[in-house]
Amino acid sequence: MTNFVPIFPLEIVVYPGEPLNLHIFEPQYKQLIRECIDSKKPFGILAVLDKKIGELGTLVEITELVKEYDNGEMDVRTRGISVFKVLEVIKEIPDKLYHGAIVNYPDNIAEPGDSNISNLIMSEVRRMYALLNVENKFPEIGEHLVSYRIAHYVGLSRQQEYELLGIFTEIQRLEYLRRHLNAMIPLIKELEEVKARIQMNGHFRDLSIDGLEL
Repeated sequence: MTNFVPIFPLEIVVYPGEPLNLHIFEPQYKQLIRECIDSKKPFGILAVLDKKIGELGTLVEITELVKEYDNGEMDVRTRGISVFKVLEVIKEIPDKLYHGAIVNYPDNIAEPGDSNISNLIMSEVRRMYALLNVENKFPEIGEHLVSYRIAHYVGLSRQQEYELLGIFTEIQRLEYLRRHLNAMIPLIKELEEVKARIQMNGHFRDLSIDGLEL
């Protein structure tokens, strides 16, 4: 399917199913959001990387207008619906302050991936959080792991989050996350060891090398 969507470029990556709260204050986006609320239509959040818009974005729906201020600013709750690919950016739209885009929607296989990989990823994420001493920040994922629901919680860079947005099967997304965690955890362990060595400097230490012959 190909259609036109109003676009809201942001320096974030939004995934399908993800809730996102926005404070709307710029004139062009106040107009965009007001029209979407009135028409009950979605809009597109287009990922911005290094001050350049990417070709991938996420269609989002407004789930609640939380507050509207006297100056027209708004607080809204939104939720991601689906990933789109930009075919053409429309920079000038009659009587509109915002831009739009002609987009299509790649087939996205969202069925649960391999349960063994899912369990492994959850185990590795818990291990990473334990190493960082932030177990209380561990996200509530639910009964089944969904890559989109955990992607923001595993230390991906924005570029990596964007790369994940461009993977359209769940099993491949899970594999991407698994490889990332395999690379991250040894680095975290090394940092913890460095921190421990720094903390030992200036302290009395009980050192011995058993069985060493000179």
